[in-house]
Amino acid sequence: MSFRDDAQLDPSEVSDQRGRGGPGRIAIGGGGLGVAGIIIIVLLQLLGGGGGLGQLGQLEGATSGTPTGDLADCRTGADANARQDCRILAYVNSVQSFWRQEFERRGRTYVPATTYFESGQWQTACGAASTDVGPFYCPADKHVYIDLGFLDELRDRFGATGGSLAQGYVVAHEYGHHIQDLLGTLGNGSNDQGATGRSVRTELQADCFAGVWAAHATETGLLEPITQAQIDDALNAAAAVGDDRIQQETQGGVNPDVWTHGSSAQRQRWFKTGYQTGDMTKCDTFGGSI
Repeated sequence: MSFRDDAQLDPSEVSDQRGRGGPGRIAIGGGGLGVAGIIIIVLLQLLGGGGGLGQLGQLEGATSGTPTGDLADCRTGADANARQDCRILAYVNSVQSFWRQEFERRGRTYVPATTYFESGQWQTACGAASTDVGPFYCPADKHVYIDLGFLDELRDRFGATGGSLAQGYVVAHEYGHHIQDLLGTLGNGSNDQGATGRSVRTELQADCFAGVWAAHATETGLLEPITQAQIDDALNAAAAVGDDRIQQETQGGVNPDVWTHGSSAQRQRWFKTGYQTGDMTKCDTFGGSI
């Protein structure tokens, strides 16, 4: 997927903190919850928020993204086509532009969320975080956190085919949690695990919201028309972070009783639901079977 060369970017929606955090692994029990032995995604959920894309803390040795330039240099779509950090910034701009328009159309006010580019280990209002966590949304501070190194891990470690729209899916999923937060549906038991639990339903709705954005992405004026091959890349990324796939690769078996994000098939299905309908009201993952 490519951006229009003349599209204008807004660097103010991203804060580049790469290289400013401390070294080390994830601080289990961060945020004062004292839950030893549980990855931070669960900690985030206990705080009422959207975890990352999947059970990423089980995969050790993730690489960190490193700065490739000042985000102030990310001014146009041409910059987004040339540099990864500018591209993720551009996706943030597109996703927020869509939801701002969508909320206005529905008579609501969209409150923007800042994305933070991080590396190594850092502190959030939801506790300590590190590269191992993957991208996540913290409702306590209304920020999206992304280590750009994860985008390479998505391809190299998780087996996703890669592609620009796969990266756009990552951004749009995390902002899907922000939309849930604004709508008041993010908390209230989102840490309830299991194949039909509220946590899975919360994550699948974020996938659906990501699909809704994709259906309207070109309307934001930043992106060229989406091709089916690019949608396939996004679907492939969604499948790569399914609970069943990650469990099979890390544990050699699948246990739906501890799922938090949904299976590969479910994640693909709900992204497709959002993309094919373009209607956020079709993303009700709480009202029936999933």
